[in-house]
Amino acid sequence: MSQATSSVVPSVAGPRAALNSLPLLIALFCLLWSYAFVAGKIGVTYCPPLILLAARFSLAGMLIHGTVALRGDRWSLSLRDTLVFALIGVANNALYLGLGYTGLKSVSAGLGGLIVSANPVFTAVFAALLLNEQLAWRKVFGLLLGILGVGLIVWHRLSVGTDSLHGILFTFASLASIVAGTILFKLLAPKGSLWIGNGVQNMAAGIVLTPIAFTFSSVSDIVPNVQLLGAFAFLTLGGSMLAYVLWFHLLRACGATAASAYHFLMPPLGMLFAWIVLGEHVAIRDLLGIVPVALGIYLVTRPAAAATSAASR
Repeated sequence: MSQATSSVVPSVAGPRAALNSLPLLIALFCLLWSYAFVAGKIGVTYCPPLILLAARFSLAGMLIHGTVALRGDRWSLSLRDTLVFALIGVANNALYLGLGYTGLKSVSAGLGGLIVSANPVFTAVFAALLLNEQLAWRKVFGLLLGILGVGLIVWHRLSVGTDSLHGILFTFASLASIVAGTILFKLLAPKGSLWIGNGVQNMAAGIVLTPIAFTFSSVSDIVPNVQLLGAFAFLTLGGSMLAYVLWFHLLRACGATAASAYHFLMPPLGMLFAWIVLGEHVAIRDLLGIVPVALGIYLVTRPAAAATSAASR
């Protein structure tokens, strides 16, 4: 890993220190990722989704590569790994967020985060089929509990009737994209600096989205204000630059199934942030869904944690 990456993720030279810091990295990732739905909702309120994302990815990519150049870090990616990171960037950035932000125009931030939180279920199935990750009964039961909790919240939110089917379909397509990106990362296993790789992903997503954004969107629809500036700053620095490095580090450290299980935390956290910042209504039925979600995460991630602990002794 490059020096730039070492400030974000633990050093592989100290496995015990890395293990001790993992819970903090997980907590930071969950907070950044779940709040991004709220920041995204604010952003698309004042700016066309594709223009917002094209600018976000392009700026994040330039900042990351600018940091690498200023620090004099060596380019640690082979041509093959550069192309793999670019492919993942199209799936995990351009498609996932392009489709998701289009959906956010007509669905609530809470429901958007809720649908994407089904990521662990599909990831676990494909990880078992393609990556030979074991799907023990404990993980299966935990995933089912996660589905139950998410399903309870989905059922209630849809019964309220405040979210459009059009937006929901875009959000499900967004879900399919992040599952594909997750499996591609584990399947193709690019090596080298995650920091530089994240820069490649952002640049690739920006290059893909920019012509599409300016073809189907108009700059005149942008409403400049402090809210848009704040949302854009968070999405670029906290989302595209930090959260994605943490996400791919967790994939390497925990495995696709266990890392993806943390997405079950996004609905309650997303709804909490949406309630605090946007004033979105949160009902008791929504909160009841948190219980099986929390238990499901514990069951899915416990075996991986135990194995890591044993290996570090």
